[in-house]
Amino acid sequence: MTMSRRIMIAMVLAVIFSLSAVGSASAITRGELDGEGHPYVGLMVAQDEDGNPLWRCSGTLIAPELFLTAGHCTDAPAAHVEIWFDADLESGIPENGYPYTGDVGGTPYTHPDYDPNAFFLHDLGVVVLDEPVYMDEYGVLPEENQLDGLATRRGLQNVTFTAVGYGLQNANKNHTQAERVRMVAYPRLIQINTPGFTSDFAILLTNNSKTGGTCFGDSGGPIFIGDTNVLAGVTSFGLNSNCAGTGGVYRLDQADDLNWLSTEFGNYLN
Repeated sequence: MTMSRRIMIAMVLAVIFSLSAVGSASAITRGELDGEGHPYVGLMVAQDEDGNPLWRCSGTLIAPELFLTAGHCTDAPAAHVEIWFDADLESGIPENGYPYTGDVGGTPYTHPDYDPNAFFLHDLGVVVLDEPVYMDEYGVLPEENQLDGLATRRGLQNVTFTAVGYGLQNANKNHTQAERVRMVAYPRLIQINTPGFTSDFAILLTNNSKTGGTCFGDSGGPIFIGDTNVLAGVTSFGLNSNCAGTGGVYRLDQADDLNWLSTEFGNYLN
C-alpha cells in the first residue's frame, strides 16, 4: 500500500556509503554555516557488525548519553554508530577518524513500529552512547501535541523553523556541493496534518533559495521550533532528487513516540 508510491518520489535523506561515497558525502541546502550555534547537533555514521560504514545521518544530543535521529538511520543492518560533533568535520579528515572512529560511539535503537514501506511511519531512532558527552545545553523534546495548533493557525507562511544538519549544501544535475560541515537554515511551514499525504505524523517545510532547506545527509537532524532548542521533529524525507521545493519532517510531539522514549530511555533523560 505504500503511500510513497501513490504520491511523489519520496527520497530518504541519509547518505549511503560505497567505495566512492566514503570520500564524498552529503548538508543543509542554501543555508549558512552553523559554527557553534548548535554544538549538540552531530554527524553519525552507522556501521555494520564488522565496522564497515553503511550510511551517514545527522542527529541531536538530547541528554549526555542519548542521541536522537531518524529511524531509517538506526535501522538494520546498523549495529554500531560513531558520532562527531565538530562544526567543520571536513577540514579534519582523516585525522579525526572519519568515517570509522568518532568523538563517541554507541548502540542504535529504532522505534519498534518503524516501517520503511509506510512512508516513514515512526521514523524515529536513538543511539545510546558508550560514554556521556557533557554540554551546556541539549536539544529538548516537545510537549505532547505541541504542534497541533499550527494546523489551524493563520499566516502559516510566517511559521519558521530552524533546520540543522551535515547534509549536501547543493544538489542538482550540474553541481553537487558535499562538504561535511554543520549548516543551518530557516524553512517555513507549508503543510501539517495533510490528509491523504502524510497524515498527522509529518510536516512539510519550504526548501528554496530564500529559506534554505534539507538534503541528503540531513536525515535525522533536528528541526527546531522557531529559534528555540525544542525539537519539532527530525528530517525524514524529500520529494525529489535535487532537494528543492519541499522537505519532509517526522513529528516528535506524538504520544506514542514520546512514550517510547520515556519508557525505554527515561533513565537517560532524567
